[in-house]
Amino acid sequence: MKRKMGLSVLLFTLCAGVAFAGPPSLLGGKPLSTGTAHQVGVGWPSLFYEWWHAGNPDWAIGGELVYGDWSGEFSDVKVGGAVNVPIRWHLNRSGSADIAFRLAPGLLLGAMEGGRNDDRFVFGLRAEAGVPITVDLHPKVNLITGGTVPFSVFFVDGRDDYVVLPILARIGAEVKATNTITPWMLFELGPTMKFGGGSEVDFGFRVWVGSFFR
Repeated sequence: MKRKMGLSVLLFTLCAGVAFAGPPSLLGGKPLSTGTAHQVGVGWPSLFYEWWHAGNPDWAIGGELVYGDWSGEFSDVKVGGAVNVPIRWHLNRSGSADIAFRLAPGLLLGAMEGGRNDDRFVFGLRAEAGVPITVDLHPKVNLITGGTVPFSVFFVDGRDDYVVLPILARIGAEVKATNTITPWMLFELGPTMKFGGGSEVDFGFRVWVGSFFR
């Protein structure tokens, strides 16, 4: 009887460890194990692609077609192109959660509406810093949370230069479809401050759906 109980406990422990392993994660804090991976997303304010490389830290090169608020609010781009270089350092694993620090410098060239159908050239610089967190819920499901601050500076032709400081909470999920494809969704929301040409405070948001694949 004791032998059967011991075997049952052992099997339960092993199954629990497997059950909460969770799929790989590029949105959250779980490190990329080996090799490279590709990530695509579409939503507001952009469509983007990133080519990720495993390492210490993980890093990627990304391109973005922007057609909205690049930093969540006060940065409504009519159309533009951006280049980003996300870098992610894994900090800790606690229980079923992986925590990382993410830095994603980027630059934007595009056009903003200037009124009376007069588009204005815009050049933007962004230094996005955040703490992405992955929580393993199931062998095929990750919860994504944490926060991000896409601090940005905009130079607009014919307008005062200004700074945008959003503080966005993140919520999303990654769901493993196959061994190589993991669809995901991500929503970010929080207060956003603008400085320059007058100060303003509003709520900003960004939302995407997409997938990463290997």
